[in-house]
Amino acid sequence: MSVVKIATSDHDREEAFSVRRKVFVEEQGVPLSLELDEHDRSAVHFVVYSGNGPIGAGRIREINKYIGKVERVCVMKDFRGQHLGNLIMNALEEYAKSTGIEKIVLNAQSYAVPFYEKLGYTITSPEFMDADIPHRAMEKIV
Repeated sequence: MSVVKIATSDHDREEAFSVRRKVFVEEQGVPLSLELDEHDRSAVHFVVYSGNGPIGAGRIREINKYIGKVERVCVMKDFRGQHLGNLIMNALEEYAKSTGIEKIVLNAQSYAVPFYEKLGYTITSPEFMDADIPHRAMEKIV
């Protein structure tokens, strides 16, 4: 069984970063200098754990009092197709609502747009490149 937890210690955050490095840097070729950024200190990080350790991650940061930005949502390759992305997004959305955030924005990799649409997100931009990967801006009122 998998569980999502808020990263409350440096160790927890490092586990989130390790998943992100595996997915974004090693698998997708994103430069580490772009993957780990200045927002990691202020963002709230979530980690998905299975019996074998961390297998997924995501973060949210406040844009303003009412808008939060979800970023770096990922699941390790061997664990995809098990609805863990839904688990992460539900946790991020519940956290956002509990802090008074009313709208979540995100930049989805274009291949993942259908996943976010199923969760109620709508496209708000034409396709653009980020780290040499096509993306679309999306949002949802929570």
